[in-house]
Amino acid sequence: MGHSAADGVGVDIPVLDAVHVGRQPIFDAQGAVVAYELLFRGRMDDIASGRQDTYATSTVMVNAFTEFGIAEVAGNRPCFINLTREFVTGRLPLPFGPEQVVLEVLETVDVDDEVIAGITALAEAGYQIALDDFVWGSGHERLLGLASYVKLDLLDGDLSRLDEIVAECRRFPDIKLVAERLETADQVAIADRYGMELRQGYALSRPQVLSTPSLSPSRLRRLELVAALMSPDVPLEKITSIIASDPALALRVLRVSNSVAAGVVSRISSVRQAVMLVGLIKIRRWATLMVVDDVGEAPEEQLLTALTKARLCENLAPRYNADPGAAFVAGLVTGMAGLMATTPAAVAEQLPLSADVNDAVTYGTGRLGKVLQSVQAYEDGEADSADLAKPALDAMRWSTRTLTAAHRFSPRRR
Repeated sequence: MGHSAADGVGVDIPVLDAVHVGRQPIFDAQGAVVAYELLFRGRMDDIASGRQDTYATSTVMVNAFTEFGIAEVAGNRPCFINLTREFVTGRLPLPFGPEQVVLEVLETVDVDDEVIAGITALAEAGYQIALDDFVWGSGHERLLGLASYVKLDLLDGDLSRLDEIVAECRRFPDIKLVAERLETADQVAIADRYGMELRQGYALSRPQVLSTPSLSPSRLRRLELVAALMSPDVPLEKITSIIASDPALALRVLRVSNSVAAGVVSRISSVRQAVMLVGLIKIRRWATLMVVDDVGEAPEEQLLTALTKARLCENLAPRYNADPGAAFVAGLVTGMAGLMATTPAAVAEQLPLSADVNDAVTYGTGRLGKVLQSVQAYEDGEADSADLAKPALDAMRWSTRTLTAAHRFSPRRR
């Protein structure tokens, strides 16, 4: 159990939930891993899962990008992500750009004019398209001119028409064939015979389930964020304050900014910078997706310690001539690390932090390091930190007020 010393009252920290994502390698003909398919997994031991609905797709996206960080899941390899009709047609927005993703159109999606228009728009925006479990005559052949990959099921697919299907696909020189569900040496031999460029299946590698501890952002805070973002002229400061008021939400935004920040020279030293880097449009999309992914929330009380620490660091920053926004992020990272039973350095590795914030949370150096040391001394009850009692009490009051404000106007807590 963890406790906050900010006002001398202990705050219990419940056991964290874990989030999971399945990852199955996709190989080239020489046996090298060239991509991963990301799969919904509800449990660590859930090796096989047939769930392919919108909830599953949303959960995979949120977990891969905001809980793990896409670099943690896939390195620099592309990820194949299943899309349901809601995403294909744009009713639910994709929160990420075309870099490092391949969009799989599930075989359960009925191809009509709306779907064709949606896939055309995605392809024109630079997204690579894969046709999953391709069956000739299902209507998906109408999408061949837009596809970069066609996945052929060599376990349960109709192999009697394989000559015809491969010949039709080869009319499109940009298409790579993916032999999927390879479970025997004979099926691998079929992939070789037809020169299928990529392969996937149990004969090569079973899916792995990756897990990480998670603190779910407040459901109401996410809804508040989505509502605020609906206004075209919403002030950046309002969005920043909503995100900064929920440590779990702030950490997710920082992780998303890490995937956006690849190749960007500047590093993040405040939540405001992270919001600016990701952009309000993508922040809106992520927030929308998190609402779809709403699978329950941890009690808000468990976030009080982390939020109080971040606010206290912000309050103390002027004493050390440190930047208050950077101090808030440093306190947030160290506070969340404690809740997640990991180290601040491990959390910092997932985030595009500026050098001063990174050095403070990892090594305790610099002006921000002194802020963190001062707050830690107070939390440890050291006598010479008694002069922090008033700002600590102010931080606790602010955190409590911030975490409960949304509920004042809620008829009941779900």
